[in-house]
Amino acid sequence: MKRSAEQRNMSDPSVFREGCRIVEALLFASADPLSGEELASRLPRDVHIADILARLREDYADRGVTLVEVAGRWTFRTSEDLSYLLAREAQETRKLSRAALETLAVIAYHQPVTRAEIEDIRGVSTHRGTLDSLMETGWIRLRGRRRTPGRPVTYGTTDAFLVHFGLTVVDDLPGLDELKGAGFLDGRLPPGFSVPVPSDDPSLREDEDPLEEDLFTRLAEEKASEVEEPLSDGEDA
Repeated sequence: MKRSAEQRNMSDPSVFREGCRIVEALLFASADPLSGEELASRLPRDVHIADILARLREDYADRGVTLVEVAGRWTFRTSEDLSYLLAREAQETRKLSRAALETLAVIAYHQPVTRAEIEDIRGVSTHRGTLDSLMETGWIRLRGRRRTPGRPVTYGTTDAFLVHFGLTVVDDLPGLDELKGAGFLDGRLPPGFSVPVPSDDPSLREDEDPLEEDLFTRLAEEKASEVEEPLSDGEDA
């Protein structure tokens, strides 16, 4: 009879302990979160990564760092109740403008979305530099092209966005009730107002075409050749 992973671990505890030490070391040494597959590839054959991760989460539950899952990957993070101790050490290299934060929120909740659609939702023109700054952070990406006249590019979020904001999946973003409870939305909302359920499914939608292979090259050439556009009335920086 085939034994369960738990039975195997109990019958050979030294192998299981060694597996825990290996995963612990890999996670502490890595600058980026690691997937279960990446971790499992370094383990002894009869040790299951799910058992290891469950044990480490339990072992670190009440310690200064905890094991968390973000964007389907695993990493150690400072315990939330101790994060204030590190506030002085944190170095903010760049602060996004309000326009960039609003644009990021629109993309996160409405993806895939075009620049024109972002402007329609926000009610104000979006400067090219706003999207450029979000691309530079690695939080948004070009997904495809909308099947509409002009074939505008569509934007979506990335795994780096999930990692930075501590989300496992994008639909962990707060819904309407949570946003109202946190004071981000006015209580006097228009009738029928709703917050969409976000999805970052990488598959192209029916109204999207794939990006051309030379898209990034052409965008770089256009950006290098264009003269910086002056801001017009109603356009944000």
